[in-house]
Amino acid sequence: MIVVIDYNVGNVKSVCNAFKYIGCDVTLSCKPETIESATGIVLPGVAAFGYAVNALGSLAELIKKLANNGKPLLGICVGFQLLFDRSCEHGQHNGLGLIQGNIVPIPTGRVIPHMGWNLVDLPEDMNLFDGLEKQKHFYFAHSYYADVTDIETKTAYTDYGFELSASVQKKNIYGTQFHPEKSGQTGLNVLKNFAGICEGANP
Repeated sequence: MIVVIDYNVGNVKSVCNAFKYIGCDVTLSCKPETIESATGIVLPGVAAFGYAVNALGSLAELIKKLANNGKPLLGICVGFQLLFDRSCEHGQHNGLGLIQGNIVPIPTGRVIPHMGWNLVDLPEDMNLFDGLEKQKHFYFAHSYYADVTDIETKTAYTDYGFELSASVQKKNIYGTQFHPEKSGQTGLNVLKNFAGICEGANP
């Protein structure tokens, strides 16, 4: 069973619906015992970083513990950003610190927020993209991005006038700045791959 963390940040139901559409056993919950029993955890989010991390509250430590113990974790959009050390969005806020790097504003001179479809280069060694072509379009909606500094992390990029981090993988920890649940069949394939990762981690 995949658990989508329910913490009042916007797109939780659409993420659940996407997993249900592809036939996954998925539950929306904020109960620690349910989260602990999950085969994998999804941390979505559509909100400012500070609001999201405050809304997560005490669940943050539980998510960190489970991820550090090997449970597959997928962060989406702001949930992706929460995986990193800190953000400067509307003040300084600490993230989960699971991946080294900071959340910073998209540089001026681009359309902000970055909203719409962008072509992402997909590294062959990132499990989320198994079976996909080397480049695929995904849907983005954000004004800040992850400056990834973690040398253990694999990163997929999109060109937005600079190399913008679109997805990361560090062992069992995964993240997408884009919204797979809003990215058509390609996005559903990404969620299928995460479901397969969860099954493989829990034979």
